[in-house]
Amino acid sequence: MKRWIVARVLVSIMVCAGLAQIASSGPPSSGQPAVFPTNSKPFGSTYAQWSARWWQWALALPVDGHPFLDSPDFQVAEGQSGNVWFLGAPLPGPTVRTCTIPAGKALFVGLNNSEWSSLEGFATEAEQRANAVFFGDHIRGVFFTLDGVPVANLSDFRFQSPQFTFTAPTPWIFGDTGGTGTSVADGYYVFVEPLRAGQHVLHFGGEFHFATSEGDPFDFDAALDMTYNLTVAP
Repeated sequence: MKRWIVARVLVSIMVCAGLAQIASSGPPSSGQPAVFPTNSKPFGSTYAQWSARWWQWALALPVDGHPFLDSPDFQVAEGQSGNVWFLGAPLPGPTVRTCTIPAGKALFVGLNNSEWSSLEGFATEAEQRANAVFFGDHIRGVFFTLDGVPVANLSDFRFQSPQFTFTAPTPWIFGDTGGTGTSVADGYYVFVEPLRAGQHVLHFGGEFHFATSEGDPFDFDAALDMTYNLTVAP
């Protein structure tokens, strides 16, 4: 399996900063974690729009300490600003990270997903979207828990991004030479409302599964299993 195949299915997790006045008091009475509904517009944008912003952030980061890599150089605050913070995770797992985030931050978590870009040889939006959908259709067993409480109906949390423009450094996470390109992403995301101060655990993952015996052009399996032990600063 070529390295670019593995790179394309690196799954990213993203943590987004929210407004302090929306701070969550914990899981609601329904037993669900406090997440924004899939049809909502947190901070004025849809889930699909946030997924594009997450990829813009991830593709702009330097390779050293990149959140898609299991590296001791990883820093949760890298590239974060404003009302939205982003986090990424290596594939395959399991991976455990311990991080501190400021109070009043919402968590946009990207589960299994992929992007396809012009910098990787997919020039048109149609090509980018077709590949993103193809990989999205091969995601299995997605799960997400916050402090041990699962999010139900995760099949509703799959989103395609609009085509977006990004700028990557040289080298970048998916190639030796960066630049400005366009891309489309497809996959699963959960947007967690701001957490109260203290300790919290995010655990999520899923699997990419391809099999020639099932009509796929190659055999490939890679499972994401990510745990974030978060301290929300008071």
